[in-house]
Amino acid sequence: MAPVNQSVVTMFILQNFVDDPWIQDVLFCLFFALFMMAIAGNCLIIMTIYSSANLHTPMYFFLVNLSLMDVICTMTVLPKVLQSLVAENTISYGGCLTQMFVFSWVLGSELLLFSAMAYDRYLAICRPLHYGTLMNGRACVALATFVWFTGALNSLVLTCLVLPLSFCGPNLITHFFCEIPSVLMLSCSPTFINDIMTVITDMFLTGLNFLLTMTSYVFIIASILRIRSAEGKKRAFSTCSAHLVVVTLYYSTVLYTYVRPALGTAGLLDKAVAVLYTTVTPSLNPLIYTLRNKEFKTSFKKLLFPH
Repeated sequence: MAPVNQSVVTMFILQNFVDDPWIQDVLFCLFFALFMMAIAGNCLIIMTIYSSANLHTPMYFFLVNLSLMDVICTMTVLPKVLQSLVAENTISYGGCLTQMFVFSWVLGSELLLFSAMAYDRYLAICRPLHYGTLMNGRACVALATFVWFTGALNSLVLTCLVLPLSFCGPNLITHFFCEIPSVLMLSCSPTFINDIMTVITDMFLTGLNFLLTMTSYVFIIASILRIRSAEGKKRAFSTCSAHLVVVTLYYSTVLYTYVRPALGTAGLLDKAVAVLYTTVTPSLNPLIYTLRNKEFKTSFKKLLFPH
């Protein structure tokens, strides 16, 4: 029996948020504002820490890494989102794989970085006498290298598993960017291995890192409660409260997206949740980490007004 001719998909179409032109204009202004906030805010964090010698500490070193990841995430996702709101948003097969790889890389790396930041705060608060020895420059660089490399390896495995799949039918991705669960829905090939590997790797990165982060904060909070002075408690808690807020928001949305039972669905709620960790969180991180940080605000003012 002769094989059935199948057309190979070389171009995907990313779905719009809504069809109403007025709402599209409102969303364009909103996403453009978030885009500018994320880029400007995170770049200012990097510049301030780089130019201020008093901020060359492990905590700010990891914050620079987080800001860099947020910039890459924003640049990977938001330009296509803005394009989809003013014109038909198409993306090539190669472009889709590239976006998938870079986004998954940053997502996995950020989850690992949260654990590294929690470990740093644990040492600073629970083991202050040994902090300088355990969290020296070499240890910081080693942790950052592990974070970036492991995130890249995880993303490479998941992206390479997509390469053997054939796409011969619909080419409309029911999402605003090329995220693995949404792309797998369009495959003409069986995706069982992809689905299993996606759940396993994301449960490892998300679940295990969430457990490590929360365990660190159990010890941190216990240590803070043992501090006798109210001022000491306030100062200790202020150094980790911002990180805890970001971690809670980020993990809750990522867990929903990747470890939910109905893997692969991409309804309106899925898009709203994805907006939180691809757009809102990178935009809010600079504000969350700096608004209550007197040391950073002082260095930032010196950067803006050197004299």
